[in-house]
Amino acid sequence: MVTLTAAECRVLGTLIEKAQTTPGQYPLSINALTIGCNQKNNRDPVTNYSEETVYEAIDGLRAKQLVREVMLSGSRVSKFRHVARETFQVSSEELVLLAELWLRGPQPAGELRSHASRMHPLDSLESVQATLDGLAGRPEPYVRQVPTRPGERAPRYIQLFCPALSHDSEHSRSEIAKDSPNNQSESDITERIARLERELIEVKNAVDRLCAALGEVAERPNN
Repeated sequence: MVTLTAAECRVLGTLIEKAQTTPGQYPLSINALTIGCNQKNNRDPVTNYSEETVYEAIDGLRAKQLVREVMLSGSRVSKFRHVARETFQVSSEELVLLAELWLRGPQPAGELRSHASRMHPLDSLESVQATLDGLAGRPEPYVRQVPTRPGERAPRYIQLFCPALSHDSEHSRSEIAKDSPNNQSESDITERIARLERELIEVKNAVDRLCAALGEVAERPNN
């Protein structure tokens, strides 16, 4: 079965959500996708991913046949759409339940129905339970029911694509947020700054060469 990172889960879940809730603004650019990943509502935890982190997740999802890059007529930037429904061979009901588990982590069936209904109609708790049972009963299960915790009344469901997000919510928060710039190590930040400085020098050199070439053209006498 396909294994996803925490960042890939957030990016894929966001693409699925936006395709369902705001189809007029879909597919998404990297900028729009980053904003969607980091939005404060319908996310647990709230993240602070950079565009670079999101792009790295996109690259991983493209390699796993889950996301495709598209260039729309009249647009000057690349945009991205998911193909999770085809790759995972799931229904719309199954797809939105998986997206909610990627966006919010483990949840009981009742919460999943409430949250996922904003993306696709889910008629009843019984139908949601049947859908979850179907996802759990596949030859390679996509979800699994876990025992209730102290003080809880209903068992929760976890997705099985990203093991790091299949534990308790506090562990999930630390895993899914670890790619945030605020949580990167000093060495990671130093390496990123050095790479940006190299790229800036390359751009400056290219501009200098272009200016020199234009200057030579301007100085040539007219025949």
